[in-house]
Amino acid sequence: MDMIFDRKLPIPMETKEMYPLSPALAEVVARRAGELRRILDGRSDKLLLIIGPCSADREDSILDYIGRLRRVQEQVEDRIFIIPRIYTNKPRTSGDGYMGMLHQPDPDEKPDLFKGIAAIRELHMRVLRETGFSCADEMLYPENFKYLDDLLAYVTVGARSVEDQQHRLTASGVGIPVGMKNPTGGSIDVLLNAITSAQHPHSFIYRGWQAHSLGNPYAHAILRGYVDKHGRSVPNYHYENLMQLSEAYTRRELQNPAVIVDTNHANSGKQYLQQIRIAREVMLNRRWSGEIRRLVKGLMVESYLEDGAQPIGGGCYGQSITDPCLGWEKTERLILELAEQA
Repeated sequence: MDMIFDRKLPIPMETKEMYPLSPALAEVVARRAGELRRILDGRSDKLLLIIGPCSADREDSILDYIGRLRRVQEQVEDRIFIIPRIYTNKPRTSGDGYMGMLHQPDPDEKPDLFKGIAAIRELHMRVLRETGFSCADEMLYPENFKYLDDLLAYVTVGARSVEDQQHRLTASGVGIPVGMKNPTGGSIDVLLNAITSAQHPHSFIYRGWQAHSLGNPYAHAILRGYVDKHGRSVPNYHYENLMQLSEAYTRRELQNPAVIVDTNHANSGKQYLQQIRIAREVMLNRRWSGEIRRLVKGLMVESYLEDGAQPIGGGCYGQSITDPCLGWEKTERLILELAEQA
């Protein structure tokens, strides 16, 4: 046998019994969910800002960062709705590198998913309790969504996962807005097929059960750029890209057409400082075109306490150990600038 089973992990229900969500915090999650839906379906014109580290690596620095976000949110709450990124599991293109807090609650130690399940639930709960933010995470493993489903505001399906059937089926039944990234090859047809699937009801197998979903009317697009056959990054956030996607949305007659522009990844060529310029261009296009303003609901930005990135064990508090991020000073200035333009 090539696969070795180390230990049996607790199921989501058992984990929630160990780390229960109080009724008061459940009300906070529900209230924020309602505001997010109003943005995505056009009842609110606030700008949605999904922002935070590339990966959640340390509880102390994540709490420090999100505490600062809370103070800025209070300054811009009439124009911007902030959802912090707490990405606790990370896809790796080659299979190498840090795979997130779920795998390694301590990045310097070997993987321990038993501790990781507890660590990610505790982190999301601490942020909710201490800052009032329900946050975003990535659905890297569809069967793991239930460990956090009562805590999250938003979930993403990544560029490597968006063509996978189980991700699409699960997205159709998660009960919160799902942002679906364009695939690494850039196909808008593939992206819209994924959204179409997520917006429809399905019957499927989930965690050993026959399950059915009702469809998710708030499944929508995230544009993150793509890589061409020569390995070059190609952005897809420009005016022409957004207009083409708007037309494609109209042809498909999908519910609640919405786009989030990811300012990093292939859109920036992973040049993290370019996120500021990209955000400004998107905001300019929203002001130029009413059609784009109605379609583009917000931005996704990777930022942390310190500029750039470091290797695991680098020792710089609040600096990413995966993709480079904007530091806090630049992040704060960008948020305040976006509020003026929203």
